[in-house]
Amino acid sequence: MGITKWLAAVLCGGSLAFVSLQTNEASVELKTKEELGEKLFSDPILSRGRAISCASCHIPQFAFADTAAFSIGDKGTRLTRNSPALTNLSGRTDFFWDGRAGSLEEQALGPLVTRDEMDLPVDQAVERLKKDDFYSAAFQKIFKTEVNAKNLLSAIAAFERTLETTDTPYDRYLDGDVNAMSAAAVRGRMLFIGKANCATCHSGEDFTADRFKSIGLFNGKELNDSGRFKVTGDSSHIGLFKVPGLRNVAVTAPYMHNAMFKTLREVVQYYNTPDKFVRSPINRDLSLGSSLNLSDNEVDDIVAFLEALTDDRFKRK
Repeated sequence: MGITKWLAAVLCGGSLAFVSLQTNEASVELKTKEELGEKLFSDPILSRGRAISCASCHIPQFAFADTAAFSIGDKGTRLTRNSPALTNLSGRTDFFWDGRAGSLEEQALGPLVTRDEMDLPVDQAVERLKKDDFYSAAFQKIFKTEVNAKNLLSAIAAFERTLETTDTPYDRYLDGDVNAMSAAAVRGRMLFIGKANCATCHSGEDFTADRFKSIGLFNGKELNDSGRFKVTGDSSHIGLFKVPGLRNVAVTAPYMHNAMFKTLREVVQYYNTPDKFVRSPINRDLSLGSSLNLSDNEVDDIVAFLEALTDDRFKRK
């Protein structure tokens, strides 16, 4: 018996009534699986050395992305891909840059069990939570059963599904507020849809067509992450990565799976003249075969539009 429980037992005349009451009062604060998932998301209890949590690599104030090029795992290991943002994923069909997960539950499992990330096998995570008075009571209260792998992943995924964002200048503009976006952003929107051809891949409410594309960031040399190919083994998938949504993209730098670009302006400049950035790309999409011929002012306008996709909760004060 730990010293805290021993002291509580003494104070309660040899019973553990005080500990039980304290645990129940704490767990009663969590009323839904979404609230439980939010607590788990920020708790390092789910990493082997209790060094990191989900929120370490998916920082809430940055649209649940990382500000570092590559996140650091539980044992101090530098990861090999940039941590993507987690907002606006409830309608997505594939997860991770290479699409290796088909649900948010699978996505939540990935970092948990991966050796270089949280490195905690799910059965060990379950046992750790069962032994924790707070979580044991909370799972029992919310799921009406003890902790298990299914309800653990369900809670985290439920929280992630709440991270939908639509309170942006762009949304207010669509709702009829003609002053919600700047003149530059309005021009940028028309370029995004038209001359720049961005909407071919970044379409729909969340600005993703839920497809995989090779934008030319693989050449088999210094750029050697083959992306989707590692999952499927299909040679036509070499260099393909999931097209990310663009909501809140202004606060999720750096960009691309390899964090190659530090600013949105660099990203747009790449699409404008990809050959200036990567020579001899392998399997690059044919739509990126020539320059877009965007002027510097047009690049700035597109960036202004992308910035208008930022939800108010993430705006810098």
